[in-house]
Amino acid sequence: MPHSQNATAQSGHSHGPAGLEDMGLVLTGLTILGLGIASFSAFLLPLPEWAVTGALVTAYLAGGVPAGLEALRELFGKFRLDIDLLMVVAALAAAAVGGALEGAVLLALFSLSGTLEHRALGKARRAVEALMALRADTALRVAGDTVVEVAVADLQPGDHVVLRPGARVPVDGLLVEGYGEIDESTITGESVPVAKEVGAQVYEATVNLNAVLTMQVARSLDQSTVARMIKLVTEAQGMKAPSERFSDWFGQRYTVAVLLGAVLAYGVLMWLGTPPQQALYQAATLLVAASPCAVVISVPAAILSALSAAARGGVLFKGGAALERLAAVKTFAFDKTGTLTTGRAEVTGVVSLMGEEAGFLRLLAGIEAQSEHPIAGALRREVAKRGHDPILVSDVSTSPSEGITGRDEQGPLWAGNPRMVQRMGAALDHALLAELQASPQTVVYLGREALVLGAISVADQPRATARQGIAALRASGVRQIVMMTGDRRAVALRIADQLGISPQEVHADLLPQDKVALVDQLAQKGAVAFVGDGVNDAAALARADVGIAMGAAGSEVALQAADVALLSEDMARLAAAHRLARRTLRIIRQNLVFAIGAMLVLVTSGLFFHLPLPLAVLGHEGGTLLVVLNGLRLLADPIRTP
Repeated sequence: MPHSQNATAQSGHSHGPAGLEDMGLVLTGLTILGLGIASFSAFLLPLPEWAVTGALVTAYLAGGVPAGLEALRELFGKFRLDIDLLMVVAALAAAAVGGALEGAVLLALFSLSGTLEHRALGKARRAVEALMALRADTALRVAGDTVVEVAVADLQPGDHVVLRPGARVPVDGLLVEGYGEIDESTITGESVPVAKEVGAQVYEATVNLNAVLTMQVARSLDQSTVARMIKLVTEAQGMKAPSERFSDWFGQRYTVAVLLGAVLAYGVLMWLGTPPQQALYQAATLLVAASPCAVVISVPAAILSALSAAARGGVLFKGGAALERLAAVKTFAFDKTGTLTTGRAEVTGVVSLMGEEAGFLRLLAGIEAQSEHPIAGALRREVAKRGHDPILVSDVSTSPSEGITGRDEQGPLWAGNPRMVQRMGAALDHALLAELQASPQTVVYLGREALVLGAISVADQPRATARQGIAALRASGVRQIVMMTGDRRAVALRIADQLGISPQEVHADLLPQDKVALVDQLAQKGAVAFVGDGVNDAAALARADVGIAMGAAGSEVALQAADVALLSEDMARLAAAHRLARRTLRIIRQNLVFAIGAMLVLVTSGLFFHLPLPLAVLGHEGGTLLVVLNGLRLLADPIRTP
């Protein structure tokens, strides 16, 4: 069975390089065919001796040579004894004591379980290949008054691209012309097409269904959604879960113990006067019975099946460790803006202290023009709707959880929340600001040095799936749901009330370091997951036991810091991923208990009750097949929402 280097370390079956999966299937088929012919002759209709011998030789060569070559590579290349060597030695020992048919059964079942294992371990590689296949090769770039077909790799941020009906979106971008529906199932797992209007984000590899649209490129090909997904899937292959590391450690050391134990058993039996043929038979039986194949494969079969199922549902885990940690989480902490809320806020009030309202809005839009914050987007939409052009502002820089600073022709400017106002030494005692300050909405102030020029209020709405997702998390056993935000408490309480979050679990007016401190405090009581989407969430995502980046449009910094990427904006999928993680942990425990228990029974029977070699073969390989199949059940359980 083909394996990469990492996969080989995780498993007990290694029948060649990862690119020869089809060859592994052929060899398994030949092994089973040879065994079938020999068994037909032994139990039904005797065949000529040459036919039986040829069938057994075929089974031994097809089932034993690949494993033997892999065992020799491990032995002489890395000075490591592995389970392949155990199986080949046991099969040869069986043949030496007159049990050639039993040895063929061992090799056939070993080869079959190895093929099934590889099908599970190859899921991550095939997932990358499937993602690569989704990418468009060319795009229609607007060049003046014409449209030119170019390679997608040639597209740069700022280019305009025409999307015809049925075309795949070539890279991430913003819709600048047209209205239509886009099928995003390949990226987010959403089965229903999503309506897109001017200003909406579109993602690479999604499909334009029914209209001619024009988009503006936001990211180059190597920074797009699919590129990030490919990176996440690739990283997941090399990150082992604690259970996988245990099975790897156990398998390597236990293999040496089994080989030494079989040699010792043979010597003891001979010393006790057992005939050489009988002593060799019992030693061979012990080799088979004590082999830890089922223990070693029980973990990766379940982990990688679950990773594949999650990816099909729009949830990407950075390896099995993140999956296992999520299963233990009992506390979820959420960022508010863009995570629990839509992030598409609307301006609800404007107060200008500099006279003309239009000039105030143009100035505020100018300083917010280079910000990716949802509030900045709401302001830009409002100014565009009123037909105003932003005033040019330069030297713009962001202060996380406070606001933004810049400079126009008249000098320094700033815009932000009350913390920014305080830092600038300004006062909020103007009577016209009192009504905005009292409202349960987000307020953004604009000022120049210590002078407040005015303010706007912005209202954001909870995601349509947020309340359902939080309820589903509570139903799955999550004991605590916490909201964290840099916004005012009145705003946070309004959203929390709509989502069913207790006021006692709402933490407002937070800086990024405050979120980290709160996550640290929660983590002292048990595993905690933090869900966020912005740059200011990165530190909290990294500190949490499980960091979850929300949405395909989440910031690059957030995705890098997170352990899990929730590509869909459907909050209910988070609860479904949590259920899948817990189910995976249950299956791993089932597999380990069964595998270790079966191995102990077989070894005890082999040492003290003269276990027949055929029963040892069936018990060992049957157990391996069962744990593999039990793990593969997770492939049929993709992320589903209620």
